[in-house]
Amino acid sequence: MASRERLPPWHEYQRLPNGREVLIRPIRPDDAVPLREGFGLLQPGEVRQRFLHSVKELTPEAAERFSRINPKTEFALVAAEPLPPGQALVGAVARIAIDPDGHDAEFAILVSHYIAGMGLGRYLMTRLVKWARGKKVQRLYGDVFEDNQPMLQLAKSLGFVREHQHDSPGLVRVVLELNPPLKAA
Repeated sequence: MASRERLPPWHEYQRLPNGREVLIRPIRPDDAVPLREGFGLLQPGEVRQRFLHSVKELTPEAAERFSRINPKTEFALVAAEPLPPGQALVGAVARIAIDPDGHDAEFAILVSHYIAGMGLGRYLMTRLVKWARGKKVQRLYGDVFEDNQPMLQLAKSLGFVREHQHDSPGLVRVVLELNPPLKAA
């Protein structure tokens, strides 16, 4: 049995049920161009569910912003071909950003239809939760369309609860309590 090279933190190879191998790793600035190129492969519904409105293209500025994160308050993982950043096609992105209050963090996940239904969304979400707990985030939340049943079912299975958004019809906020503040005795 051949041994694999030791990988840096937050890097893992995953073999999907279809036999394809992907590398789960933190997003890198070199991923901006593959993100833009891969955007055209997404279906309109996938884009709408991630961005909460229709987007025709991922601009160079947006791709740069997505691929350059502030490591103190943001974390993003990609599921990509096992090639160097900048060359690898990115099939999924999961990101989290801590709110300015430092207590809550918002997540977003996009898994391409080419690899959807293979457990990547669940896996990426568990990694976001782990990162958030390490940062002492108290609540993790995300806004999901009411008709996005796969995401709502995933969130429920991981312990998220629904909060209806009165100011945003059609959206449901899913919330996971992570590190609740200690109560004074």
